[in-house]
Amino acid sequence: MLELVEKYISTRTGVRPTTVAGYGTVINLLKKDPFGKRRIDMVRISDAKCWLIHLQKIEKKSYSSIHSIRGVLRPAFQLAVDDDLIRKNPFQFQLVEVIVNDSVTREAITRGEERKFLQFVKDDPHFSKYYEGIYILFKTGLRISEFCGLTVSDIDFKEHTINIDHQLQKKSKIGYYIQETKTISGTRKIPMTADVEECFRKIIEKRNPPKTEPMIEGKSGFLYFDKDGSICYSLHWEHYFKHIVQKYNKIYKVQMPNVTPHVCRHTYCSNMAKSGMNPKALQYLMGHSDISVTLNTYTHVNLEDAREEVARLRIV
Repeated sequence: MLELVEKYISTRTGVRPTTVAGYGTVINLLKKDPFGKRRIDMVRISDAKCWLIHLQKIEKKSYSSIHSIRGVLRPAFQLAVDDDLIRKNPFQFQLVEVIVNDSVTREAITRGEERKFLQFVKDDPHFSKYYEGIYILFKTGLRISEFCGLTVSDIDFKEHTINIDHQLQKKSKIGYYIQETKTISGTRKIPMTADVEECFRKIIEKRNPPKTEPMIEGKSGFLYFDKDGSICYSLHWEHYFKHIVQKYNKIYKVQMPNVTPHVCRHTYCSNMAKSGMNPKALQYLMGHSDISVTLNTYTHVNLEDAREEVARLRIV
């Protein structure tokens, strides 16, 4: 199995650094696990299922980790099928039918919670410096890596649009690097509302880059920098949100649910869907390649939402 996976990985060229890291994780697992030494023609569907169950129950690996592992093994075994080494792919089954999906669903927060969160950030002496950025995340649905990758030149105040054609990433062994958008649909221009535009103006006015403006793969003019003059990337914002929620919950009895940059994205999409936005327009704004992601993953509709929609249709 280990040799098969290594051969499969050798056929994959031009993959992203995050994908390469995922391949390394699977290789390391197969080197340590006896299952990696199994002959591929001796692996049955039941063996594959039992192994994944073992990874979850005994090795205590999460559903998302196992999903990623199977995401490498399934195409690797398909390569063996295509090469006529085996007749059937033992990993060609629905994962949710085998192991428990224990992934935590990141729910959108309510409009009331969003208002309270934003007001708290705006009024806080320390966190107020992040208010405009957080407001933009809530009101545009940008992926955090897309937001961090924005430069001054990406904000078009004449056309009132935001140009999104790349992401900013950082890995410990690589450092900062520019990556194309998550999908082809991720490359887009989205319109700015007046309030979002005002936030960008304030960010640009207050931005405090180091004396030598950093340049990453030909791009410069990034919007946020930390106290050391390094460009703020996704991990910075994850920490900001975490500390804001912790501080809020120390002060108020009614606790704020977990809010992250990605929850902002969920919340924006959910709010737009509940407001009656055309699903295809929403798909474009979110940069989703598949409309089912827009409809099924991000929109959280409950009984009250359904009642309002039925009442609206009756009026029409």
